[in-house]
Amino acid sequence: MKILIIGSGGREHALVWKVAQSPRVSEIFCAPGNAGTSQIAVNVNIQADNIPALLEFAKKNKIDLTIVGPEVALILGIVDQFKAAGLKIFGPSKGAAQIEGSKVFSKNLMRKYKIPTADYLSFKDPKEAKAFLKKIGTPVVIKADGLAAGKGVLICKTEDEAELAIENILCKKSFGEAGNEVVIEEFLCGEEASILCFTDGTTIIPMASAQDHKRAFDNDEGLNTGGMGAYSPAPIVTKELLNYVDSQILKPTITAMEQEGYKYSGILYVGIMVTKDGPKVLEYNARFGDPETQCILPRLKGDIIDIIEKILDEKLTSATLEWDPRPAVCVVIAAGGYPGTYKKGLEITGLDKARELDDVIVFHAGTKLDSSKEKTETRCLTNGGRVLNIVGIGDDIKAAIDHAYKAVELIHFEGMHYRKDIGKKALIKILKT
Repeated sequence: MKILIIGSGGREHALVWKVAQSPRVSEIFCAPGNAGTSQIAVNVNIQADNIPALLEFAKKNKIDLTIVGPEVALILGIVDQFKAAGLKIFGPSKGAAQIEGSKVFSKNLMRKYKIPTADYLSFKDPKEAKAFLKKIGTPVVIKADGLAAGKGVLICKTEDEAELAIENILCKKSFGEAGNEVVIEEFLCGEEASILCFTDGTTIIPMASAQDHKRAFDNDEGLNTGGMGAYSPAPIVTKELLNYVDSQILKPTITAMEQEGYKYSGILYVGIMVTKDGPKVLEYNARFGDPETQCILPRLKGDIIDIIEKILDEKLTSATLEWDPRPAVCVVIAAGGYPGTYKKGLEITGLDKARELDDVIVFHAGTKLDSSKEKTETRCLTNGGRVLNIVGIGDDIKAAIDHAYKAVELIHFEGMHYRKDIGKKALIKILKT
């Protein structure tokens, strides 16, 4: 089989790495890919949002299956266009991808079908938004309606912060068209967890649980990011809690989407907050999470291509998932200044030493190979905000954390930044039990 994987981040490197383990796969292409994917796939210089060029490439190269990584391609309707051309592609349709593409759509869906989530109202008028804010008080969560690369969710502790967020999103258009509407919702207290599942629109099979670390700095401080690290499994997700999520959130969501005319097939990601009143939905994603995927896929046993084909054939009910019982921890190494402005093109050293360590996987994200002619040796350079994902695997969560950070310490580039507390919550929870 010839496989095309769309995207350029750590999630896509993890997908390439997992797909390459399938004995059924003869060739993998990654568009546009990164320095890491180039080691096991053929990188194709086509951006994830250039659907006409991707479609032409898939036709010309007789691609047997396309797997979509980033949300932007799904929301632009890549699945619909590939299917119309008779090509096999894995991911939800444009209509179904609204569940991530519009927070207003997803919140209205949850309200209509009584799926547990934070109370909210949405606004296009900043004056109305501020009047509502004065009525309910703070803290609140303010979200840009559309896609904002994981940065469009602002937790506001004071009224001044909240009013500034409304001004920036609705008036100053800090998130562009994604900020034509805002959602103002109640602030939920509790602990977050990520539940990803495979679904063919009828059958749902949850994956191993994970917990993401959204904030830029230790102890969950700083701005929201696309994710600074993750671990799997998440001790907070007990069997009882997962059963509740399955019956009260996952199944009702898939049913709701079909009733709305958008049968959902692919990966559904549900970010939940475990509150004193039970789990509530924070967000939906219409694809593999990033960086959760980087610590979930190394734990998945078996051939992922078999699972994907069962979904496409609507035969997921015949699939079973097996998981490596060992925990995995992913530490994101980011560029200095991320999620704000940052430099690109900085040389990365220590990658070879990190890769040589046992129980460590190095997934590239914002990287590229140095193509300058004056250099006699190939160098790896930074090319994004989140640069590398270092995954440690261990017999317990502490060992996994230790393996990941041992590798992190071998890597260097100017201004690199990473959180030093990835997995700490899991350790504390395990020690308490």
